Amino acid sequence: MKEGGGCLKVFPVGKLPPDVLDKMLKTYVSLDERVRVGPSIGEDAAAVDMGDRYLLLKTDPITFVSDDIGTYTVRINANDIATMGGKPLWLLTTILLPEKHTTDKLVEEIFQHLSSACKEIGVSLCGGHTEITPGIDRVIIAGAMIGEVEKDGLITTSGAKIGDDILLTKAIAIEGTSVIARQKGKEIEAVFGPDFIQRCKGFIERPGISILKEAEIALRHGEIHSMHDPTEGGLATGLFEVATAADVGLFVEEECIPVFPECQVLCSHYRLDPLGLIASGALLIAINPRDTEKVLEALKDNGIPAAKIGKILPKGNGLKIKKRNRILELPVFKSDEITKIFD
Repeated sequence: MKEGGGCLKVFPVGKLPPDVLDKMLKTYVSLDERVRVGPSIGEDAAAVDMGDRYLLLKTDPITFVSDDIGTYTVRINANDIATMGGKPLWLLTTILLPEKHTTDKLVEEIFQHLSSACKEIGVSLCGGHTEITPGIDRVIIAGAMIGEVEKDGLITTSGAKIGDDILLTKAIAIEGTSVIARQKGKEIEAVFGPDFIQRCKGFIERPGISILKEAEIALRHGEIHSMHDPTEGGLATGLFEVATAADVGLFVEEECIPVFPECQVLCSHYRLDPLGLIASGALLIAINPRDTEKVLEALKDNGIPAAKIGKILPKGNGLKIKKRNRILELPVFKSDEITKIFD
């Protein structure tokens, strides 16, 4: 971000800086009385009072990948409904297609993937918009997912409580691993071989970028105060968003944070920090400590690895991470680490 001599600020690729976004929301957003959860840092979706339940609304674009983009669109948007305790039901998509590169085969492939991913989780593709757009070099899809949740089942990021354990399902940077493999496939295959690249590309399915199953299991087996889907900016940004939303501090231990070997290899090769690499596929859970082992066991019984990685603390403790017996500030990533592979 640059400023000086009367120049306008220019932001790097990625999410808007939190202070800028917070200022915009506080200055320009007005809500009616039926909005139970509105736009704020860390909250995954909006919640609107519909009388006997809440309607959950979420929008998220897919900008880093074009391969299998329909599947990414459905799963990434559905995740944010699930973190609120809800069930995703309806999807609208705005599909922007590159000029001079859009064929009937490409369009049909996108819709096939959208349809298949929707059917997997019982979502209806109920509307949207398509166009051939000048000035872009790849497909971009912005999804808008709508779901429902019973009023007593609503979970918010801001619900994290001091003393909660912090759990992480699967491992970090699942999406990042898959995206890098899809964007740099030939380069990676030349160094690490075809089996390695296929495993990495397959991370979208195994271990998978959907967190619907683990969210449902956690809610069924424990007192869950908060769930959050760490995406762009990685785990570190996801933790920052939880702390900001809940107005708390936190402490995590690096050695407790699971990272798949394939992710470690790619991050080492491209000199990326996995803590700041796009992390869809993992779920952050703030849970009453008495239920931690029960939830971890239930997840394990369903084939989902998970680990306790830290604690929610009073705000005055700040955001800390233990690395090699040193207590450090949690790193801040102004841009997702994945942007480095596009430089």
